[in-house]
Amino acid sequence: MHRPPLDAEQLRRSLTESPELSFFSHIAVVESTGSTNADLIARAGEPDADRAVLLAETQEQGRGRHARSWVSPPRAQIAMSVLVRLPGIEPAAMGWLPLLTGVAVVDALRGTAGVDANLKWPNDVLIDGRKVAGILAEVASSGGAPAVVVGVGLNVGLTDAELPVPHATSLVLAGAKVTDRTELVRSLLTEFARRFTAWRDAGWDTADLIDVYRDRCATLGAPVRAELPGGQTLEGIATDVDTAGRLRIGGHVVSAADVTHLRADY
Repeated sequence: MHRPPLDAEQLRRSLTESPELSFFSHIAVVESTGSTNADLIARAGEPDADRAVLLAETQEQGRGRHARSWVSPPRAQIAMSVLVRLPGIEPAAMGWLPLLTGVAVVDALRGTAGVDANLKWPNDVLIDGRKVAGILAEVASSGGAPAVVVGVGLNVGLTDAELPVPHATSLVLAGAKVTDRTELVRSLLTEFARRFTAWRDAGWDTADLIDVYRDRCATLGAPVRAELPGGQTLEGIATDVDTAGRLRIGGHVVSAADVTHLRADY
């Protein structure tokens, strides 16, 4: 199967040719690495690390939430991390960064790939109930302006036989109108920069972001099962997310859990 490489030169030119992408300090593409998140975390102390983007054609130790493995064949997905500093943000608001990233991914996929993407709380991206992308945010440094690395793993060209789990999908399998990874990266970064800039300019206020997230979250209104830390489970209707990004299920508020939609494939 022909899987062309990312056009690293085109992406670098975008930093000066696209007003939206001038938000980023630089974009690097490597053939292989253990984890793009880990690589940027290691660079967090460098002066030019803010708003750096790192992409890998393949990751050998890619991770999702709860340290789950996230792997794919070379050039079959987008494995991308961005480091951002958040000066003046309250610690309680930092949890909104991966949710904001989820909104950006959904909007990029709807607008560029032409697929009906939405979110499963907190930040899995679904198409027809199947996971097409995952997001992992990690604090790189907390001294001064906090630095956070947010990683996106997006399945682009995986075949049925290559899917990591049965409830996954890829843009090719979903019939996306665009599967060129370079074009998709440009769209993902454009949406992320737009959302992040608006949030920063609002003084990290989450009022607008909450409304946008609610509109894209398929979990709200659905019957769900939440597997809580300590082995407990909770079932009920997911009714809302609060100002901290926590999920409300019936009379309970959940901040960390694996959530399953009970009337979906995922």
